[in-house]
Amino acid sequence: MRPALSAAEPAADAPAPGEGARPAPAPGIYVHVPFCAHRCGYCNFAVAVGADVGLRRRYVDGVLAQLATVAEAGPGAIAPRPAPCVAGPSSAWPVFGSAFVGGGTPTLLDPADLARLLSGLGEALPLATDAEVTVEANPETVDEASLAALAAAGCNRVSIGAQAFERATLAFLDRRHDPEAPARAVAAARCAGMASVSLDLIYGVPGQSPEQWEAGLDAALEAGADHLSCYALTLERNTPYARAVALDGVPAPDEDVAAARMAAADERLRRAGLRRYEVSNWARPGHESVHNRMYWRGGDYLALGAAAHGHWQGRRWWNLRPTRRYLARVEAGRSPMGGQEILDEPTRRAERLLLGLRTVEGVAREEVGPIDEEAAAALVVSGLLADDGAVLRITESGWALADGLAVRLLP
Repeated sequence: MRPALSAAEPAADAPAPGEGARPAPAPGIYVHVPFCAHRCGYCNFAVAVGADVGLRRRYVDGVLAQLATVAEAGPGAIAPRPAPCVAGPSSAWPVFGSAFVGGGTPTLLDPADLARLLSGLGEALPLATDAEVTVEANPETVDEASLAALAAAGCNRVSIGAQAFERATLAFLDRRHDPEAPARAVAAARCAGMASVSLDLIYGVPGQSPEQWEAGLDAALEAGADHLSCYALTLERNTPYARAVALDGVPAPDEDVAAARMAAADERLRRAGLRRYEVSNWARPGHESVHNRMYWRGGDYLALGAAAHGHWQGRRWWNLRPTRRYLARVEAGRSPMGGQEILDEPTRRAERLLLGLRTVEGVAREEVGPIDEEAAAALVVSGLLADDGAVLRITESGWALADGLAVRLLP
């Protein structure tokens, strides 16, 4: 873990003015566990509702089977052609800096099965001794005993989907836990020895007042979270929420309200000593997500499980989304890949711009050029972009517009 910094100091790995590109981040591992007790109305993730214990255990077996195949094949088997490394089992995997088990609700798995999955990652692939290993959880699905089992299997970070701390907003979002459950989950994680605890919150929910949003932020802070991810509610196609907006007159999210809630979060969390390091993420010094930073810096990562997406040296691929189809493939000894694409250099540089500008550290010009220089100059004059000739950064005034500003810079 990095040494603690004061809230006024820049992150240790943020570039100094004029500094160029950083070394590539250590690769990561993403594992998708699709199971959920129910589907929340706003969610369009790949989830499977109603699976029994037998199917969940079978799924863990399937992911471990895919993991064994990937580990044996080596990085040459997943790199784009022509591969920059020696193809085949003789090529060595680099050391992985992070693993992230997301969902769905991974903690719906039996704790022993989830621990078996976590242990399997380190047995099959070279995980760094200080690797960040994160498991996502809904607050009602964990207790001290289950979290202690995960900690014993190598998990050192838990990300808890609180979303809100008052009943009306939880009901609007179709969340099933009570308002006190997130704080209980944080306390259980502390007792289990988790090194870092993160909470997810959703803002811009229709009907939630500014006072309720700020009270939720205070509740998250009082619970003792090290990290907060705050996301705007969005209207996703083919979700119950989208249908309710279209057919039943349910209010849609308001972008101006969302911007105001984002600003309130930044002000409140900054005063509490959490530093914003990405558009939607704040952390106490030393608790920034290693895995998510790897994504934002254009790193490489493996994809295990149904619907998981991976990236390696410009090749992107994704596994089959339906859980049973994924299992049928891996149980037959076949690849569960559902599709792939090879990214050309202009596309990779454009993606590096789009992701890098979401971070406080910004992105080195040499990693993303060419850009629309006229647009960049106009954004600098408007106070939305900082450009020291080597690194591009969105300013505080531009955070709410970060994605749109990045698009404006594309040539």
